[in-house]
Amino acid sequence: MGLNERLKLMELKMNEDEPKKREKKFRLPFGKKVGKAQAKKNFVTIMKINENGNIDFKKTQIQSQVFMEDGVPRLGTPDYVLRYKNNPMVILPSWSNKPYSPAQQFETSLTDGSNIKGYKILLAAMHEESLGKKKQVGNLLKIGLGLALAAIIGYAFLTGGG
Repeated sequence: MGLNERLKLMELKMNEDEPKKREKKFRLPFGKKVGKAQAKKNFVTIMKINENGNIDFKKTQIQSQVFMEDGVPRLGTPDYVLRYKNNPMVILPSWSNKPYSPAQQFETSLTDGSNIKGYKILLAAMHEESLGKKKQVGNLLKIGLGLALAAIIGYAFLTGGG
């Protein structure tokens, strides 16, 4: 065993001993969540994506399907409002006057061919075909047990039950 092999082996052992870091789950900032009462009053959480990639959260009220952000009126129609853990949210790129719309993204994915919806249906059909059809033995067994039980009861009535 050469020196290079020993070094590689030692590096592998050192990397195994390091504690594995758990990734933290995404949580909305505390003051930016919208409660049930506020949601009824058309409040939403605005997730603003800046040009430098930073994300800012803000709580805003939608009035007559428009909300103001940086002095610019933005659309707040139901097409643009998403729900994250029962929290209404609007994803707003700062370089665009229209928020992110999942319905519009779905339509564009259908036209450009990047949608996977058809593949899921096809895979489900192939999976079902590979498993094969269930045999209908269960119904035959139930009918047979029912007839046997009826025959026992009928015999008991005819012979007097004694």
